[in-house]
Amino acid sequence: MSQSHSHGDAGPGEAECADYLERIVFFLDNELDEADCSEVRVHLDECGPCLEKYDLQRVVKQVVARSCGESAPDDLRERVRIRIREVQIRITES
Repeated sequence: MSQSHSHGDAGPGEAECADYLERIVFFLDNELDEADCSEVRVHLDECGPCLEKYDLQRVVKQVVARSCGESAPDDLRERVRIRIREVQIRITES
């Protein structure tokens, strides 16, 4: 189900938004050159729905980055090691 959003008369269209939404991922990862970054910033200033999606992507990225720094509990780590050994033994016996 497609959700249409109103951008006003001078706002961007859905095709343009789709292009910017793809670029937001690269923008968040600092993988765009300065000219492209400027274009994305201008678009986000003018387009509320894209800004909301940008904010959501940014928060998800922060949560994932924060959780990647946490260590797994020791019992989980040991169960994973045992399972890996079991799979390796089966592979070498095949």
